[in-house]
Amino acid sequence: MAGWYSPDMGAAVIEDVRLPGSGPGSGPGSGPGAPGDLDDRAELIAHRRARRRAKARRLATGAAGIAALLVLWQAAAMALGDQVALPSVSQTVAQFAHYLNHPYPAQGKPLWYDLYISLRRILIGFAIGVAGGVALGSAMSASRVIRHLVDPVIEILRPLPPLAFIPLFIVWLGIGETPKEVLIIVGVVPLMAVMTVAALDEVPEDLRLCARTLGASRWYTLLHVQIRAALPFILTGMRLAMAGAWSSIVAVEMIAATSGLGYVIQQAGDYLDTALVFAGILVIAVTALVIDVGLRGLLLLADPSRRG
Repeated sequence: MAGWYSPDMGAAVIEDVRLPGSGPGSGPGSGPGAPGDLDDRAELIAHRRARRRAKARRLATGAAGIAALLVLWQAAAMALGDQVALPSVSQTVAQFAHYLNHPYPAQGKPLWYDLYISLRRILIGFAIGVAGGVALGSAMSASRVIRHLVDPVIEILRPLPPLAFIPLFIVWLGIGETPKEVLIIVGVVPLMAVMTVAALDEVPEDLRLCARTLGASRWYTLLHVQIRAALPFILTGMRLAMAGAWSSIVAVEMIAATSGLGYVIQQAGDYLDTALVFAGILVIAVTALVIDVGLRGLLLLADPSRRG
């Protein structure tokens, strides 16, 4: 052991172990207000400013695209001259403004109430479907037996359109609110289960092993480590599921409902009120866009790396 130490090695150790403030960049002029630190802050500020400008340009470009679409729509309607085949933008806006507070049909409800009914059905079915899908996907990820047992069932149900179950739900559950909400649940659960399993499979194994090494139980690790790490991908699945939920509820309201946006669109189409049909479609599009923006906001909270 006497020959193990050498002066060169001791010098290397002394060179590596420096006192605080004695390393490179720690001399005079290297504190928090040092030129290097100021340069880094200026670069960060410039980067954020560039991101904000890029976001503003993207929003402006999108707004310009929507404006161009409206102009083309108005020009095509004026050229066609048939408000039944293609109403103009102004006619559509006028119908929307009128029926927003007036019932349609005469024995029905105003347009805002039909929007409320459709939103209530979607949010109830969507919330239950997301909770059930995430719980099922988590169980499939945690247990290989459950995964092998449930996966074939999901693969059989997932390609089926939810609308195919409408006659069965009407026979089993009647024509009230329950079959409409169950229809959304049936469409959301398989998609969320698949997305949850895929998201959990992508979580690094090191995170789970670290949590288990620190004494976390298997289920605690799943709930507080794996699901939290997979949350951005789960939220992306929620955005996809919401689009499917809108398709399902509008379709079922056209077939078996006496209220809701789908019912209004169907009634307006029967009476050749195409302007109101377009108004209903635009209400659905704007409402779905607002909900999607909210889900994107949750995605930014779950994944700070996406923030500008």
